[in-house]
Amino acid sequence: MSANRLIYLPLGGAGEIGMNSYVYGYGPKGKERLILVDLGVAFPDMDTSPGVDLILPDIGWLADKLDRLEAIFITHAHEDHIGALAPLWTQLEKKVYCRRFTATIGRLKFEEAGLPVDKIVVVEPRPATVEAGPFKVQFVPVSHSIPESSALVIDTPAGRIFHSADFKIDHNPVVGEAWDDARFAEIVAERPVKAMTCDSTNVFSTHEGRSESTLGEPLTELIQAATGMVVATTFGSNVARLKTLAEAGRAAGRTICVLGRSMKRMLSAAVEAGVLSGFPRTVSPEEALEVPRRNLMVLATGSQGERRAASAQLSRGKYLGLEMKEGDTFLFSSKTIPGNERDVLRIWNAYSEMGVTVVDDQAGKYHVSGHANRPDLEHVHRLILPDMLILMHGEHRHLREHVRIATEAGIAAAVAPNGTMLDLTGDVPEVAEYVETGRLYLDGSALIGALDGVVRDRIRMALNGLVTVTLILDEADKPMGEPWVELMGLPATGRGERPLAETLEADLDEVIGRLGRKVMADDDKLEEEIRKVTRQVTMEEIGKKPEVTVVISRLMAE
Repeated sequence: MSANRLIYLPLGGAGEIGMNSYVYGYGPKGKERLILVDLGVAFPDMDTSPGVDLILPDIGWLADKLDRLEAIFITHAHEDHIGALAPLWTQLEKKVYCRRFTATIGRLKFEEAGLPVDKIVVVEPRPATVEAGPFKVQFVPVSHSIPESSALVIDTPAGRIFHSADFKIDHNPVVGEAWDDARFAEIVAERPVKAMTCDSTNVFSTHEGRSESTLGEPLTELIQAATGMVVATTFGSNVARLKTLAEAGRAAGRTICVLGRSMKRMLSAAVEAGVLSGFPRTVSPEEALEVPRRNLMVLATGSQGERRAASAQLSRGKYLGLEMKEGDTFLFSSKTIPGNERDVLRIWNAYSEMGVTVVDDQAGKYHVSGHANRPDLEHVHRLILPDMLILMHGEHRHLREHVRIATEAGIAAAVAPNGTMLDLTGDVPEVAEYVETGRLYLDGSALIGALDGVVRDRIRMALNGLVTVTLILDEADKPMGEPWVELMGLPATGRGERPLAETLEADLDEVIGRLGRKVMADDDKLEEEIRKVTRQVTMEEIGKKPEVTVVISRLMAE
């Protein structure tokens, strides 16, 4: 038996949808040469990560193995696959390989972060090959909801791996490369696939996926029937959908205006990379103001209810001079990501109050998924014929269901959530070890760890409110006046309509007056007494135990 082993380790993206980051390794145990596939983000919500900008995978496991890390490969330019590359690259400092459109987006991110853009290397699709240590990697075009999405063929001395990345079966995707069974049959004929790591997002969808090209006619009919201005939102990265919407608008006799920096950026990158042509002429927001409403169609960012995006701005009033009015139509040409429902409904209700007609996905009439449904997944299983199937890009329920389907078809399969290292050397996947994984938070420009307590403190303050108590002591450790109380996120009055701050100040003053000299001379003990009393009194007055910050200032003898 060889002393070398082939390993797979998800650092993110397995057991969740988002934050994709996967490690492959080959070599002696503990000395494997490594490659990293994708480095993406997840998006925060106010319930679990208030105030956070982005959630990133914790790549700490790689920290002491950088001398063994050969390269980074990015399958496509969706944020959940590339979004963490710029924030985390300085911790890795390895060359990044990807297709042209992905490289265009990646270089823009690197430029903004002041990183060396020459570290991002453009790779042509198969048969072009990147050699990285014991790995030979090829990019294989697949259809998805963003241009130049690619699966990876990863050849190792222990066998061939097929990393599916995100894909769907679409023979006419409008923008980007079409799905081609012959391409994958050729890969299998060339060398059998030992392991396939496979997208699991739509494993519960039992109908065959639909092509992007099927949306043009119903969208045109919808826009033609609208009497006022039409605003449509979708993912800014879905260049094919933007083209479909724009062409439908043009066919309905409308002038097209694009609102939103990220959407314009994606369209420009697609043109620059040579993957987009023939996009209908657009006008600026200033020019759009001169177009009759019945002749105007706006493509706007914010399909997930993002507060600062164009769709949300329009729902709150004017945006760049444009505003929605009664009789207008707003279209969600997208699927709401679980967790974003409240934000989307907030926008929907705001438009409803304006008298705007809101149209959503309507069971796929105006939207098609970029991920393979169950029949399409099963088709690809039969096409690739892997010895084993490793499931990724899905919540745990998706991975488990995908394993069930594979097992029934006679394929060895494994659920391997984040931190589960699999040994793929043998005939079946085996758990080699469990690795500590987690998440990092991009908070403004700072990276904070899940264990740093910042997010936890925010949640506690949001749930419980905050009381700040300030106390000044003289040289003899005696109070100089009453303690001073400030409230945040708490009612101003307690029982009997008494001001809560005044009640706390009075009770604290009384308690502090009874404390002994040892306590008064010890900041830690004094702080603990003040915190305890504050929480007790607040509980009695309003039924809440708040977070308490104590500030003790002492005058020093000269």
